Amino acid sequence: MTGLPASLADFGPAALAAVVVAAYLVVGEPVAGHVLHRRFEGRLRTDAGARRSFYRRLLVLEWGLAVLALIVWLFATDVSAGAVGLRWPQGWPGWFTSALVVVVLLLVVASTRQLRAGALLEMARPARRPGEGRHAEPPGLSTLALLPRTDDERRLFTVVGITAGVCEEWLYRGFFLAVVTAVVGGAPSSVLVLVAGVAFGLAHAYQGRAGIVTTGVLGGVMALLYLDTGSLLLPVLLHALIDLRFLLVPASALPTEETA
Repeated sequence: MTGLPASLADFGPAALAAVVVAAYLVVGEPVAGHVLHRRFEGRLRTDAGARRSFYRRLLVLEWGLAVLALIVWLFATDVSAGAVGLRWPQGWPGWFTSALVVVVLLLVVASTRQLRAGALLEMARPARRPGEGRHAEPPGLSTLALLPRTDDERRLFTVVGITAGVCEEWLYRGFFLAVVTAVVGGAPSSVLVLVAGVAFGLAHAYQGRAGIVTTGVLGGVMALLYLDTGSLLLPVLLHALIDLRFLLVPASALPTEETA
């Protein structure tokens, strides 16, 4: 991919703001995500609307950050739309990237099947005793708490999934990589892929070590797809597809929470 900023001077008067936003994505977002998810888990068994409230908070946070980054970019008059991926694909991804995308899709299908099986397994578990914390759940099954149960939740989750595809690709691939390249004065694609993967994995630190690794690998693949095509379009579509796969888990197979 060509056209990435050559130096931080390309951001002009927006240089400092660009660095601050990029730094927040690496340092602040993991903390914000952890706090947001812990509060959600705390409310889940006492508030029937906790899941919808959580989805709305996610939408506000992601769109707020995305708009902030967009405003910063608009003030960076020497950074073109192409330099942040806001254009049509300039070519097809290479064979290596294409192979990785196919592997990702196969893993998504497999993980979705496993998630459905895990949901059914959770239904068969004995009810949690009063006072027993969420730490007693087997690793990975706590993810089921995030999935929608009702029709209203499923509709809102659809918006969340699409939002994640649009906003997170813009933030962590388009904007973030442009700032990183500008700060270091240019970097090879391999370094950008690694940096993008690490930043994206840390943003999902609330999912634990396995979640950090999984999302980090996905973030690296998205970055490679972006750099190969010079556009955010394909990463956005792939990202949204990965998130929306959770809608394939039927609500009837998910455990319900008894609210106090």
